[in-house]
Amino acid sequence: MSAEDGKALAAGFELTALPPGFVEDPFPIYRALLEHAPLKRFADGSVMLSRHADLDRVYRDTKTFSSDKRAEFFPKFGDTPLYEHHTTSLVFNDPPLHTRVRKIMMGALTPRALAALEPGLITLVDGLLDRMEEKGEVDLIEDFAAAIPIEVIGNLFDIPHEERAPLRDWSLAILGALEPVLNDEQHKRGNTSVTDFKAFLKDIADDRRRNPGDPATDVLTRLIDGNDGEALSEVELLQNCIFILNAGHETTTNLIGNALFELQHWPQEKARLEADPELIGTAVDEFLRFQSPNQLGNRMAVEPVTFHGEVVEAGTPIHLCIGAANRDPRQFDDPDRLDVSRKPNRHLAFAGGPHLCAGFSLARMEGRVGISHFLKRFPDYRLTDAPERTGRVRFRGFAHLPARVG
Repeated sequence: MSAEDGKALAAGFELTALPPGFVEDPFPIYRALLEHAPLKRFADGSVMLSRHADLDRVYRDTKTFSSDKRAEFFPKFGDTPLYEHHTTSLVFNDPPLHTRVRKIMMGALTPRALAALEPGLITLVDGLLDRMEEKGEVDLIEDFAAAIPIEVIGNLFDIPHEERAPLRDWSLAILGALEPVLNDEQHKRGNTSVTDFKAFLKDIADDRRRNPGDPATDVLTRLIDGNDGEALSEVELLQNCIFILNAGHETTTNLIGNALFELQHWPQEKARLEADPELIGTAVDEFLRFQSPNQLGNRMAVEPVTFHGEVVEAGTPIHLCIGAANRDPRQFDDPDRLDVSRKPNRHLAFAGGPHLCAGFSLARMEGRVGISHFLKRFPDYRLTDAPERTGRVRFRGFAHLPARVG
């Protein structure tokens, strides 16, 4: 692409009026933004940052850049269940709520607790692989990538297995409402999903208060108990349970699905990983960098701040383009090449600073076990029909990934 073409591509880009083909391949536009418009201004007054150093700066400076979305989300959602959810959940809040909830969560996701989860995760993954082997023709998302986190997160909350079926659809509808543009049906489905999810969790929380679990391993019991005498309100409890269940599902599903898709297009990297299974640790981080499950983040400028010689005024919404930052050539050598042994790899797939994803170690473990066991069982898997993407901009992944494993 010539410099002139790149400048034109960056200049014409609008997040609320995406060009054809963007969902399938946003990376030409990301490259144009990185090179020609690292601070991109949109018609609605918001701005986008795409360079790794700029996102890293924003993530670390919680005083200048706020995660509180009440002012930004009210015009979008109004006084609705979606507004209550997305302005109460951990990710869209500043201290003190963010600090309280995160501290409680992290106590249930210690290295010791995660180590205790791994044998059960291996059993789960191998059981899924057994069923896939029997079928032969499978959907790598429904039969594998999405099935893993639903069970793992369900186990963390001790949700009865027979009651987990609605969780994925609720998650997709609620997180889908974070897309830049929504239609009436998406609004309706998102609001209904929040309402149904809250009612579902309230029954479980009420029962857990009567019959507490082990707070060392049961996230819901730990959230109910609070920390150092500080308890969450009922709304804070239920909405952050929804957030944890949704976030844990979305990241892992997209991580595993994207990885299995990319390995079909990078056979030399697949061969390296099969020849040296110890590479799975760096490979998981490379999949997270190369096709970031979460492509966009958001902050609000609390005070005037300068990027690339331009002042961003207080009150300006800032879009953080994680997908572009993770392909920034200023940070990564040959960024458009998948390299399963890449080191160092300071990707931002889990955000950073105080808002570093609380479940990043769990997601890595799920990816490591899921992908390595899949490749060991089905080294000759191949995609069959055309993959179907979710159609979303903020979260990058597949709705369906048809394949043959036998």
